Amino acid sequence: MSVRTLSSALLLLGLMAIATPVAATTLAIVGARVLPAPDVDPIDAGVVLVREGRIVAVGPAESVEVPADAEVVDARGATLTAGFWNSHVHFLAPVMSRAAPSAPEVLEAALAEMLGRWGFTTVFDLSSLQDDAAGVRARIESGEVAGPAILHVGAPFFPADGTPVYVRDRIEAAGGPSAEVADPAAGAARATRQIADGADGVKLFAGAIVGGEVGVQAMDIAVAQAVAGAARQAGKPVFAHPTNREGLEVALAAGVDVLTHVAPQAGVLDATMLERLHAADVALIPTLGLFEVELARERLPPDVVAQVLTTAVSQVRDYAAVGGTLLFGTDVGYIERADTGREYALLVDAGLDWRAILAMLTTAPAARFGQAEATGRVMPGMRADLVLLDGDPTRDPSAFADVRLTLREGRALYRKSSRRSRTDAGEDDGR
Repeated sequence: MSVRTLSSALLLLGLMAIATPVAATTLAIVGARVLPAPDVDPIDAGVVLVREGRIVAVGPAESVEVPADAEVVDARGATLTAGFWNSHVHFLAPVMSRAAPSAPEVLEAALAEMLGRWGFTTVFDLSSLQDDAAGVRARIESGEVAGPAILHVGAPFFPADGTPVYVRDRIEAAGGPSAEVADPAAGAARATRQIADGADGVKLFAGAIVGGEVGVQAMDIAVAQAVAGAARQAGKPVFAHPTNREGLEVALAAGVDVLTHVAPQAGVLDATMLERLHAADVALIPTLGLFEVELARERLPPDVVAQVLTTAVSQVRDYAAVGGTLLFGTDVGYIERADTGREYALLVDAGLDWRAILAMLTTAPAARFGQAEATGRVMPGMRADLVLLDGDPTRDPSAFADVRLTLREGRALYRKSSRRSRTDAGEDDGR
């Protein structure tokens, strides 16, 4: 569908929606520049009406009547988009522990600071300890706290003798069982069990950083195939942490759906590898800022950091060039940096424009994870997962990090104080 055709369809649906009387619970977001989707023209001075957690009308101000009893959000000078997805997070902080639940207001504030403040209304946890992600999700779904929609993979699958060096202490402190798997049948059985217990996918460490003489431990291909096969049979996505070229080969052999990071240790990817990944419909979560954080933690020389980032950025640029699917993710929760500004800057360095970045945040993950009928676009019938930005990302993509208001199903997850800038907005209570 062309941009013009889809834009006209959105306007028609909006006009049809407002023909039905709107209840007093209507929220009207008025005056924003609306970005309905990456493949749709912006609507200047638009109006979006929300009722009972759903979008009921979208269009220019002259085409959408605002009910007299609506709660009005004056959004002049701002930009409205669909709610953002962060497809790589971790619920590892003590405040999110299932074993020692935090007070509701404490957990809610932590979620707002980590996720809501940056526009995230849906997230995919790619492994936490002691089912902490499931615990946070249960508290949100019960209505105890406000927070994003959460998908999670449960426990990860490490290679035999391949627990990553950087999580060994955390796992030991948590007292959990080993996540290593050496036998294909055992791996498949655990994947089936985790999915039956509520996991929304599985995560393989196709290449695990173990340090020492080994460096990177690759997962046995038969094990990877067995775990991935069990997930596919249940209709769930398979994620893989690749690290290097061998890890990419394991991921391809297993038929994974999503790479959780670029793989700088693989070097610049040749055309054959890029085409193989694209042909297999493998999505990529860059997490470019992660490498910058991790290398700084290791106190490596600036020229080494710069070279790794250059390689990582080139992989994103080259995969986008062949039409590969990109998903936005930051690895927040494992790294402390929640601010998304640097990630957007690195994506711009990779040659991505605002439409490509908005797709990573909205339509691409919604489609990849089977929710395109409910979220990812600002159009009638969709969930009212919305982000109001101070600024215009079509002119400066850094505006994607300057969030004024985050709504999930019409409920505020984060609201910036009008007296504070993005830098100090974290002092807000997040509601």
